[in-house]
Amino acid sequence: MSPNHIGYIGLGVMGEPMCHNLRKKSGQTVIACDIDPAPLERARKAELQATESLEEIAKNCGTIFISMPSGVQLEQVCGGLLPHMTSGQTIVDTTTAPVALTKDLARQFQDKGIDYADAPIARTRQAARDGTLAVMVGASKAVFARIEPLIACYANDISLCGDVGSGQVVKILNNMIVAETVNAVAEALTIGRRAGLDDALLLDTLAKGSADSFVLRNHGVKAMLPGVFPLRAFSVNYMLKDMGYAIDLAEETGVEIKGARTTNEVLQEAATKGVLADAYWPALLAVIDPTIDPQTPDGD
Repeated sequence: MSPNHIGYIGLGVMGEPMCHNLRKKSGQTVIACDIDPAPLERARKAELQATESLEEIAKNCGTIFISMPSGVQLEQVCGGLLPHMTSGQTIVDTTTAPVALTKDLARQFQDKGIDYADAPIARTRQAARDGTLAVMVGASKAVFARIEPLIACYANDISLCGDVGSGQVVKILNNMIVAETVNAVAEALTIGRRAGLDDALLLDTLAKGSADSFVLRNHGVKAMLPGVFPLRAFSVNYMLKDMGYAIDLAEETGVEIKGARTTNEVLQEAATKGVLADAYWPALLAVIDPTIDPQTPDGD
């Protein structure tokens, strides 16, 4: 095992560009791992090493990044890694996963002397390509100091939020706020259209006032206004998963979140509308305004 080798498991929509940025900017050998041969072939062409073997990653990499769609796959990957890892290695999990699962996995690795950090990401696929993601980290200060330069290869806003699990709390709450705001923009856009307003003018004017937000200027203007919700983006099903984590966390902390539950119901309805389940998640607009014809082109 080389402490200077980095493993990256999960070359999905976000993971693939993050892995490539690690290779370009870290100055270290990066070994990419996925069960899909297509991104592995692209990795080899980009001068990364590549493997389908979790055991190979575990035995050859000092620091291992994991990027999975949900906690289910994360738990499976960690189960494949743990028997082959030894004291002194580090796990950096970029998945958005349940807080309780994150803490349990961290305990299992820490029992073997392996450091664990949860470091979920925010922002878009383009930000992953550009290396301008936001990352919320849960880790000890010593572990954070060691992994921050690596995270900086794909992110320009990196926050240590507290001990292990804290990064997940912040990311889950981030997505809860974004989802509720998208729902509000969808409602406003639909009301404005039916009241006879020019929809582009409406959003532009709102953006000049106190209703302005990142969601309004991005999800609203770039997706909901034209009604285009690509596939191979952060989908309705993915946001439903994260909203489920938020609702679970609220129950664990004894907080009733009526707004989040309402938005979750809208997302659940969107997920029943065929292809919308796999489309870019602001497609929930089609539930608020069933008269629109949402476009779902195949994303890159």
